[in-house]
Amino acid sequence: MNVSDLIRSAGHPGLVDLVGHTPLVPISGLEGVPDEVSVLGKAEWFNPGGSVKDRAAWAMVRAGEISGALSAGRTLIDATSGNTGIAYAWIGATRGHRVHLCVPANANAERQRLLSALGAEVTLTDSMDGTDGAMIEARRLVAEDPSRWFYPDQYSNPENWRAHYRTTAEEIWADTAGRVTHLVAGIGTSGTLVGTARGLHEHDSSIEAIAVQPDSPYHALEGLKHLASAMVPPIYDPATHRRTIEVASEEAIAMVKRQARRGLLLGWSAGAALVAAERVAHALTRGVVVAILADGAERYMSEPSWEEA
Repeated sequence: MNVSDLIRSAGHPGLVDLVGHTPLVPISGLEGVPDEVSVLGKAEWFNPGGSVKDRAAWAMVRAGEISGALSAGRTLIDATSGNTGIAYAWIGATRGHRVHLCVPANANAERQRLLSALGAEVTLTDSMDGTDGAMIEARRLVAEDPSRWFYPDQYSNPENWRAHYRTTAEEIWADTAGRVTHLVAGIGTSGTLVGTARGLHEHDSSIEAIAVQPDSPYHALEGLKHLASAMVPPIYDPATHRRTIEVASEEAIAMVKRQARRGLLLGWSAGAALVAAERVAHALTRGVVVAILADGAERYMSEPSWEEA
C-alpha cells in the first residue's frame, strides 16, 4: 500500500484499510506453563483506533453505508463503554459521519478525552447502570426521532461477529499455520468470541474456545460483562465456546502489572484474558493457546490501581 492510497482526500479515508492484520505476540512470565505449550496474544492495539473494536465498528459502519441506512444527514448513535465508541468516532471522522454516543459516566478520563478529540457528541448515563443503562438511553433517543439516527446497535448487529469471522479467525489460523488449539476471548458484546470461534471451527472443530468474564457484577474490567447479572447480547451464542472462566479484577490487574515489567503494556480486559489463558495452558501437555488482547495500557494510565501495591 503506497502513500497515495493512504491519503486519497481530506479525512484520510485510507485509515480504514489498516484495520486488522494485527500481530500475534508470544507471552512470557506465565506460571506453570509446560514447555510444549505456547501462549500467544493477538495484539489488537495495533488497529488504528487502538483496540479490537475497530474491526466490528468498521464492519457495521460499512454495512450502513452500503445499505443506505447511514445516509447523509443521519447521525450514528450507539451505547458503548469506551472502545467501540472510540472506533465509531475515528471512523466517523474519517468517513464524514456525525457520531453521538451514550457512555456510562464512570468511563475513565482517557476515553472521554479521546471521544472529545475525535469530535463525537457524548451523553453520559448513570455509572451504576453500566452499559445496560447506556443502551437503554440510546434506544430512548432513537425512539424519539428515528429519522435522525443510524443505530447499528453493536450488541445485536450480526456484522459485529461477522467481522471477526471474516478477519480475526482467518488471521489466527494463518499466523499459527493451523496449529492453534485453544482460543481465549472476553465477553462484552460477545462478537469477538462468537465470530472468531465460528471461523476457527470451520477450519478445525476440535479447537476449544473459552469465554472470559468478570467473577462479579461489581468489577473493574472495562468492556467485559458479567452475563449472569447483565442484559445478554442478542448476538451471544453459548454454543460457540465449551466453557467460561471467571476472573477477579484484582487478578487481571496484577497480570497487567506483571506483563508491564516484561515490556508488554496491556489493558485490564487483556489482563483478564491472560489470567484465563494461563489457567488453560497450565492444564495442557501441549498446544497453542491464543488470547485476544483487546487493547493496550494507554487508556488505563489514570486508574489508581497502578499505584497500588
